[in-house]
Amino acid sequence: MELLANIMRPKKLSDIIGQQHLVGENKVLSNLVKNNKLFSMILYGKPGIGKTSIASALINELNIKSKFLNATSNNKNDFDIAIEEAKMYGEMILVIDEIHRMNKDKQDILLPHIESGLIILIGLTTSNPYHKINPAIRSRCQIFELKELTKDDLILGLNKALTKLDNIKIDNDTINYIASLSGGDFRYALNILEVAYYSSTNHEININTIKDINAKPIVAFDKDEDNHYQLLSAFQKSIRGSDVDASLHYLARLLVGGDLDSIYRRMSVIAYEDIGLANPGIGPKVYAAIQAAELVGLPEAIIPLGVIVTEMALSPKSNSAYLAINEAVNDINKGMAYEIPKHLINPSKDYIYPHDYPNDYYPQEYLPKNLKNRIYYHKKNNKYEANINKIYEEMRNIK
Repeated sequence: MELLANIMRPKKLSDIIGQQHLVGENKVLSNLVKNNKLFSMILYGKPGIGKTSIASALINELNIKSKFLNATSNNKNDFDIAIEEAKMYGEMILVIDEIHRMNKDKQDILLPHIESGLIILIGLTTSNPYHKINPAIRSRCQIFELKELTKDDLILGLNKALTKLDNIKIDNDTINYIASLSGGDFRYALNILEVAYYSSTNHEININTIKDINAKPIVAFDKDEDNHYQLLSAFQKSIRGSDVDASLHYLARLLVGGDLDSIYRRMSVIAYEDIGLANPGIGPKVYAAIQAAELVGLPEAIIPLGVIVTEMALSPKSNSAYLAINEAVNDINKGMAYEIPKHLINPSKDYIYPHDYPNDYYPQEYLPKNLKNRIYYHKKNNKYEANINKIYEEMRNIK
C-alpha cells in the first residue's frame, strides 16, 4: 500500500504546500515552468518542507527525462549510467539528494556535463550550501532557500490529505494538534495522520489518539505560530542580560522541542555578537560544547549545553566587534569601497614591513585615501578589552 506522503506528492507547482516565494504566481520557479526552461539549482532547507516535492513537480510539468540519485548511497557507476542516459535523451534532470555529501570523484564526473547543459542538476540538502557544498558545484547552480512551513501551511496540507483517507473522522482541534506537534515538517505530519488513521477504531481520530502515537510535548508553535522564534529571542536576550536562570529556562524549553540546530546556531551568534571581545575564548568553547552535544545526542546533550549556556550567561559582555564590522559593511554597501593604497598592493617598494621595527609596529596608512581616519572599532570597558585597548591607544598615538 502506497504511503500517504507519496500519494500527496505534488504533480505541479501549484500543489506545493508553502514556499510561495518560489512557486507562487509570477515567482521564479513558476515563471521558469511557464517559459519551459530550467537551470541547475540547489534547494536547501529543513526536512519535510518540500524540497523533493518541488523537484518532482518541476520534472512533471516540464516533462524532461529525469533520474533521482543519493550522494551517499549511489556509487560512481550509478552516476556514469545517468550521464550515458542523458546523452541518449539529449538532456536530463538529475536530482541528487544529500548533495552536500557528494565526494570529489562524483563531482568531477558531473561538472563538465552540468557546464555543457547535458545535465540539469537539482541538488537537495538540509545543510547551508554556502558552507557545505563544493564551490565548483555551487557556482554552477542557482541557490534557493526553502522557508519553514507555518502552522497554517500544515493545516492546509493536512486538510487536503483528509480527502485521500476514506471514512476518516477527525475534528479541527486534532488537526491543529497534529500541525503543532510536527514542528514545520509536513512529511512528519502526514505520517502521524496516517498511523492514527490505521491504528484507530473506525478511523475515528482525536487528540488522545495522537498522544498515544506520539507523546512529544508541543513547544514549537503557539496560537500566534511564532513561539519558536520568540523562545530563541528570549534565550539570546537572557544570555545577553546575564540572567543565568532565565537563560537555562529558555534553553530547557528549546531542548524539549528537540530543535538542536536552532540552539547551536543561536549560541554561536551570541558568542560573537553579545560576548565578543569581553571573553574571546567563548567561541571555541561553544563549538566544543556543540560537538560534544552532537556526539552524545539527546538526552545527554543537555549536559554540555547546560554547562556552556551557564558560562555564557555569567560571562562579561561586549558587542564592540559586532558593531564595528556592521559599520564597515554598511560603508561598503553605500559604495565606499575605494581604491586600495598603492603601497599595500604587491609588489610595492613603498610598503613598510612592521616586524622590522620596535614592537612590530610602524605607522603607515592602510585605509583607502577617502576613508583616512575612519573609525569602526569603538572600545568598551571590560577586562580583556582594557588590555587590547591599551595597545590600540598606543598605536593611534604613534600614528
